[in-house]
Amino acid sequence: MLEASMGSNNSNWHSELDYDQWVALPVAGPRPSARYKHGAVIIDEKLYIVGGSRNGRQLSDVQALDLRNLNWSKIKIRTQSQADNIKNGELPEVFPATSGHSMIKWGNKLLLLGGHSKDTSDNVTVRFIDLESQVSGVMEATGKIPVARGGQSVTLVGIKLIMFGGEDKHRRLLNDVNILDLETMIWNVAETTKTPPAPRCDHTAAVHVDRYFLIFGGCSHSTFFNDLHVLDLETLEWSQPQIQGNLVFPRAGHTGVSIDEKWFIVGGGDSKSGALETLVLDMSTLVLSVLTSVEQKDPLASEGLTISSALVDGEQFLVVFGGYNGNYNNEVFVMKPKPKDSKQPKIFKSSAAAAAAASVTAAYALAKSESLDLTAIENSKTKVDLSVEIGVIKEEKKALESSIAWVRAEKLTLKAKLDEINETHADLSKELHSVQGQLAAEKSRCANLETQISELQTKLSSMQSIEEKVQALRSQKSALDHNTSVQRQGYSGSWRWMAP
Repeated sequence: MLEASMGSNNSNWHSELDYDQWVALPVAGPRPSARYKHGAVIIDEKLYIVGGSRNGRQLSDVQALDLRNLNWSKIKIRTQSQADNIKNGELPEVFPATSGHSMIKWGNKLLLLGGHSKDTSDNVTVRFIDLESQVSGVMEATGKIPVARGGQSVTLVGIKLIMFGGEDKHRRLLNDVNILDLETMIWNVAETTKTPPAPRCDHTAAVHVDRYFLIFGGCSHSTFFNDLHVLDLETLEWSQPQIQGNLVFPRAGHTGVSIDEKWFIVGGGDSKSGALETLVLDMSTLVLSVLTSVEQKDPLASEGLTISSALVDGEQFLVVFGGYNGNYNNEVFVMKPKPKDSKQPKIFKSSAAAAAAASVTAAYALAKSESLDLTAIENSKTKVDLSVEIGVIKEEKKALESSIAWVRAEKLTLKAKLDEINETHADLSKELHSVQGQLAAEKSRCANLETQISELQTKLSSMQSIEEKVQALRSQKSALDHNTSVQRQGYSGSWRWMAP
């Protein structure tokens, strides 16, 4: 056992772990009360636990586990209105006891959405806990605020929260997609296309490469699911690709966390028993495998537990707390997953991956089946009932038919776009020919104007020559007039001299 090998030195617990094995941590100090359907987040090597339910009673406490020294501590939270109420001599508001809520890290705050409490409003309330000031309050939101619910999933993508499904206070199951912008605090409803998942609660969700929103499992009032649904956040189209690899039983109340391309899923169960397997789904290939298993009644085979990822001394760890499987649990389990294989194919990261998710996974399954060892195939056949195989084949057939229908629809869409582009090209060609004709006419008119200008310049040169000749004639005439005048004056004097 890890506890025995570590002795009194708990600070090096992470250095003694084997890969892909769950180990119970020897935590110190008073533990939080056992619970399930709580919220959990790891920030700066501390596991924060908020609320939950035990014996039908909802909880409101905030607890923190230091992953360095493995000490639990209780955090006393003040409300925003507490300081004002104390000044006015009134009693402070109590942080509401809640279960079935979702908790997300946002900056230095914990955001809590959804869940059930005694004073649940008609719409979803966004509460926060500021870890620096240890003050809680409500973040006012506007827009199309979703109806209040519990058992939903809330996933952070960039600056937006994606809320899916859940069950409202009238026990109505939901499958809507609501998006909250954390910068503007405006809610919007995503108008999705194609077939959405059936209404459900207590499922788990993840996001791959900030584009593909995945939903796995959950339950309705009468059915437990083991299906996978993918929403392309760019096109808002739902698809249901076929999971490859291990066949797993339906479950609800499970928990999941993603690290790179791997999505780790723990716990949950159906109305008969808890899920014993720790699953890992490669989100780039949609291959599901069993990482490890536990015994019946193990705390990890519980519903309403939480899983978080922690980075300690540069190594990644999975941390699980709480849950209910006939008994409430408050132990902390950790696992050190193997580092990712950088050579794994990244189907979803290609530009065409989401469009052909179902066909790609089906092709991957066929390729994989060809490479399987014949002995392993024969052994697996002895373990799986023939009816199950037929069901799997039927599901694969449905997936292929769905992918073919999708490809045909996509082909029609692309053809329509191509026709539109060709039509636009034809219109532009006509317009280009018209402009070219106008340009030719303008060139001809410019040539005529240039000819006229040349002729005018020639005439102008001729007029200048004529004007010079006229000027010369005027000068000659002026000189002639002057000489004539002089002669007349001379004759006049001569006659005067000769007169008697």
